[in-house]
Amino acid sequence: MTVVVTGLGTTSPLGGDVASTWEGALAGRSGVRTLDNDWHEKWGVPVTFAGQLAVRPEEVLSRPETKRMDPSAQMAIVAAREAWSDAGSPEVDPERLGSIVSSGIGGVWTLLSAWDTLKERGANRVLPLTVPMLMPNSPTAYVSLEFTARAGAHSPVSACASGAEAIGMGFEMIESGRADVVIAGGTEAAIHPLPITAFASMQALSKRNDDPAAASRPYDVKRDGFVLGEGSGVVVLESEEHAKARGARIYARVLGLGMTADAHHIAAPEPNGAGQTRAMELALERAGLTTADISHVNAHATSTPVGDMIEARGIRALLGSHADQVLLSATKSMTGHLLGGAGALESVFTIKALETRTAPPTINVDEPDPELQVDLVRDTPRALPAEGQLAAINNSFGFGGHNVAVVFGTA
Repeated sequence: MTVVVTGLGTTSPLGGDVASTWEGALAGRSGVRTLDNDWHEKWGVPVTFAGQLAVRPEEVLSRPETKRMDPSAQMAIVAAREAWSDAGSPEVDPERLGSIVSSGIGGVWTLLSAWDTLKERGANRVLPLTVPMLMPNSPTAYVSLEFTARAGAHSPVSACASGAEAIGMGFEMIESGRADVVIAGGTEAAIHPLPITAFASMQALSKRNDDPAAASRPYDVKRDGFVLGEGSGVVVLESEEHAKARGARIYARVLGLGMTADAHHIAAPEPNGAGQTRAMELALERAGLTTADISHVNAHATSTPVGDMIEARGIRALLGSHADQVLLSATKSMTGHLLGGAGALESVFTIKALETRTAPPTINVDEPDPELQVDLVRDTPRALPAEGQLAAINNSFGFGGHNVAVVFGTA
């Protein structure tokens, strides 16, 4: 069964919807800036910048909605509403509609705020909705409620691979016959002093406090860590039969999915990138494609000194002699790293790249790492082949050794 994409939605550091986010990406604009708070002065939080949303959820949601949802669920609802509207608000039997929206960390703001309330104001001041708000499955539950999705509401938690895994699970949910339509994606709202401090303690975050917009620099020889971002990406997936029956616009096809685990370390990827390469191989195999069919890769590429080159080696191992024929983009250079939302937002970027036949740029790469040896799209967009069917890979990898590769194809 062929699975297609009929709707796209996002809220990101580049814009409050898909159009503004894609426009910002093509312009090579950074969504990273200094945070407007006193966390550094108050607690010594070592990193003072992040990729915050361009449009806050409270600007588009009602006050009752923001009060009963953690920011992670708020962002998911914003993106899901856009995706559903973009898909034409399809009429579908609720028993044939699924929801799969992931978060890597969950309701961290709700959890830690409730703990502060308990300590400072007592047990009777803790909100009754605290547990439903902090649950990692809260975003997908709210999406299921919003659209009456009864075929299943799932939330795979696989760290930074979560959003891509959710889309992969949506693909499989339709292929297996459990649903005709699935709302799938990822979300994250973790720009909070504790996660920032904890990531910095791991030496995972960039500490370029003096130049935030240039801090996320995948593949540059002076990269020093990732930049935390927030936001959500959501897609509407349908069986091709269902989409064509209602005359839906089709953005792309979901052709293949590969998922593996490194079983190597709780945080560090396997040094040779074997699990990452295997995920890409499995996705191509399932799609019935060869490396010669791939024109574009949206890399996981977080801007860490070690991780970027492990993925680069994995991509080269996959592509072999075709490496110089594939355009590589690393869009976290502009958005920062959305953790559980990253793979979903980057799936939206990959789908838009295929639809417009344009690979988005990677910014801040002043001196590419000589080990890269793949054709990196730097600073300005580049055209993908103008004729024929195209296919592209979106890579997402996460702490715990989770590796997910999704292959998309032109409509």
